[in-house]
Amino acid sequence: MPKMKSHTGMGKRVRLTGRGKVVSQQAGMRHNLEKKSSTRTRRLAGTVEVAKADLKRIKKLLGR
Repeated sequence: MPKMKSHTGMGKRVRLTGRGKVVSQQAGMRHNLEKKSSTRTRRLAGTVEVAKADLKRIKKLLGR
């Protein structure tokens, strides 16, 4: 039986922390930044933990 391959695209979008949490960049920082307030862009700048609803699917794609 061949080995499971991890989804390379998902690997570029999320990363696992040391404790096994899945973190990713927040959405909304790609374009139209002039319209968005400075407060909003600062808030979107960091990484956040992925929603619980998406965890099962993401971990499967990462081969975990």
